[in-house]
Amino acid sequence: MTPPGPTDAPEAAAGGRRPLPATAAATSAEQPWPVRLLSTKIGDYVARMSPVWVEGQLVQVTRRPGQATAFCVLRDADVDMSLSVTTHVRVLDALGPALVEGARVVVRGTPEFWARRGSLQLRADAIRPVGAGELLARVEALRRVLAAEGLFDASRKKALPFLPRVVGLVCGRASAAERDVLVTARGRWPGVRFEVRPVVVQGVDAVAQVSRAVAELDALEEVDVVVVARGGGSLEDLLPFSNEALLRAVAACRTPVVSAIGHEVDSPLLDLVADVRASTPTDAGRRVVPAVDEELAALAGARRRLRQGVRTWLDGERARLAALRARPVLAEPARGLADQRAAVGAARDRGRRALSARLRHEDAEVAGLRRAVRTLSPASTLERGYAVLTDATGHVVRDPAEVGPGTRLLARVAGGGLEVDVVGPAGADRAAAGATGDSPPAPAPRARARRAPAPTAAPGAAPPDRADRAPTPPTPPVPSPAVPDDDPGAPPY
Repeated sequence: MTPPGPTDAPEAAAGGRRPLPATAAATSAEQPWPVRLLSTKIGDYVARMSPVWVEGQLVQVTRRPGQATAFCVLRDADVDMSLSVTTHVRVLDALGPALVEGARVVVRGTPEFWARRGSLQLRADAIRPVGAGELLARVEALRRVLAAEGLFDASRKKALPFLPRVVGLVCGRASAAERDVLVTARGRWPGVRFEVRPVVVQGVDAVAQVSRAVAELDALEEVDVVVVARGGGSLEDLLPFSNEALLRAVAACRTPVVSAIGHEVDSPLLDLVADVRASTPTDAGRRVVPAVDEELAALAGARRRLRQGVRTWLDGERARLAALRARPVLAEPARGLADQRAAVGAARDRGRRALSARLRHEDAEVAGLRRAVRTLSPASTLERGYAVLTDATGHVVRDPAEVGPGTRLLARVAGGGLEVDVVGPAGADRAAAGATGDSPPAPAPRARARRAPAPTAAPGAAPPDRADRAPTPPTPPVPSPAVPDDDPGAPPY
């Protein structure tokens, strides 16, 4: 029990002391609490606490002969913290075979503070071992939490190097797991180097030592892969490798980590967090380094395949070269030129024949067009004895009523032009008017012809063609030929 402490009431005035502060916040350098008062207050506070259930690992169990009280330490399973525990020997005896060093237990006790020594301890009245089922349930709950955080995702797994410079190994001191990894790896690749960190792989110190060793190896630049190896064991023995602190330390490594814990049937959570899971330490030795015999055999096979491929390629190229040299164009180069020369000559002959035929066709077409133009020309009409009369403005006279006596006209005939003076109507027109009994119409003018002066040609110019001398208006109506003045009654010709 907590021993009685000094009172907080003010002391007698005869002592000449001032009253002590009532609370810790009221203390100062001028008015401090004495140690006895602080210890008393802590003891009073702890004494008011209710009994509590606490989980941990039972270590350092001490029994003194002839005493009913036993002493032990309850250690936290994850961090380096512990609490002293006192209990009756009957409580320890009730554990039976479960009372082993490092066993996980649940303790029901009441906290006690010893003011004289300033120490806190737990007075236990019941101790129960944590069963395998409960441990598995806790491991499963932790697995779900870490899976939700993504620590098991394949995307964060790092690939192992083909041939690591140095392999880091975390294992028990002089353990079978260490021997299996070293012998297997060096048998496959004799030149492999190892950086070994011997640690405690079970018990209360396993988590701290394994985590520290993994961090040390991860910090070394030359270490390319870290192997955490341990032999088989019970659920409690392998429980440190499902500890959350260790799992997060492995997940934070930049170096690939291989988990080789226990046997094939064992599955601590470290297997899920590590980058590669090996079923046994021997399997880890096979995974971290390649087999030199297998690599040499693979290299020899690759060289054989390469040689065969080069030979096959060369044979194919030789066959293609021989086929090219056997072609006529290479065997007789001039033969190809002769064929091309013959083809060019044939094409030239066809072109000449086609051009000659086209020229003959165009000549015939031009001749026909010339004949058609000559037939339709007004000059042809004039050559048949017709004339075209135009007045001084060039207007074609089509009706005798359009001109009067004394009008000078130009008569265009086949042989040239004539200037014509109109003197009166033709005789045939007057006779026709008298036969009808009507009053004779106004006499139609008659023309007296004089040869029109020939147009003056430009010096050095060729004489115009007859067709060129004829006018080119549309074919006019055929006029009556002019009648000479000395024979008014002569019929027209």
